[in-house]
Amino acid sequence: MLNEKLNWRHATKAMDPAKTVSEAKVKAILEAASLAPTSSGLQPFEIIVVTNPEAKAKLRAAAYGQAQVTDGSHLLVFAAWDNYTAERIDAVVNQMHAERGTPMAQLNAYFDGLKAQYLPRTAEVNYQHAARQAYIAFGIALTAAAFEEVDATPMEGFDPDQVDEILGLRAKGLRAVTLMPLGYRAAAGDWLNGAKKVRKPMSELVTMVA
Repeated sequence: MLNEKLNWRHATKAMDPAKTVSEAKVKAILEAASLAPTSSGLQPFEIIVVTNPEAKAKLRAAAYGQAQVTDGSHLLVFAAWDNYTAERIDAVVNQMHAERGTPMAQLNAYFDGLKAQYLPRTAEVNYQHAARQAYIAFGIALTAAAFEEVDATPMEGFDPDQVDEILGLRAKGLRAVTLMPLGYRAAAGDWLNGAKKVRKPMSELVTMVA
């Protein structure tokens, strides 16, 4: 069951650098992230997969020395669009038309209204909106990693400007949102390994409105 996999996973604190996640498992995790729902289907983010040791060493420094960045075999960087533009939205419209056959008049009736709402907003407001969409895919990638029994660490503890500079993200119109090292938990040094999950009781977490 999925919940058993989610109970197995934890934010891995120590990874075994001698173990490598197979490309098949990485592909499955990335494909799951690609299927995440996003507002208006825009998918306003990209996922950068880093395996280069030198790049990971630089990114570890930008992540305040967290060893999982280099000890994991793969590092996923979720980076959101820095702004919504007519060109970016039109690219989605054209893909929808090409793959679904939806008439352009029908698509434009919706997406022209979306442009009228999004394009006047500031770049920062639009980036924050795009970042929230990236987080949806991030959560699904974490879930997929658990399903594949791959350890993963969700990370917000890093310097985004440094990550952007190391990976050249700003030149691509992207800004780093979150990091996710993938690997396998080390036999020692991970204080969360085997620890009971501590969560709110359902009575406090969930309110039923009948």
